[in-house]
Amino acid sequence: MHSVSVAGVVVREDGRLLAIRRADNGTWELPGGVLELNETPEAGVAREVWEETGIHVEVDELTGVYKNTTRGIVALVFRCKPSGGTERTSSESTAVSWLTPDEVSDRMAEVYAIRLLDALDGAGPHVRSHDGKHLIPTG
Repeated sequence: MHSVSVAGVVVREDGRLLAIRRADNGTWELPGGVLELNETPEAGVAREVWEETGIHVEVDELTGVYKNTTRGIVALVFRCKPSGGTERTSSESTAVSWLTPDEVSDRMAEVYAIRLLDALDGAGPHVRSHDGKHLIPTG
């Protein structure tokens, strides 16, 4: 059974990126979550980012599609611009921070960091697969 999740790469004017520290496992990730049946991917991204961080966003474009072959989750990642709101944590996050790309690479697992790097390179959308820990070479 596949499920679809959405995540937002929210890029601030100074180039910093919105990230959350998850309450359940303490890892740093992009804000996002499971897409609901009746919503568009763009609406889902905006809802999830707001729910988890308190930040409202404008959704720009799809920058990547990522399949977790272990769990059967397909993640759609969109680049977004912040359009208001105030950072706050939620039941799902213990911290909300604006990180530099270097901090992202330091704090996030490879399979999550690549989503941010892909969103910043302007050459997407990228399509990648991973097993939850490591990227799987294409082809």
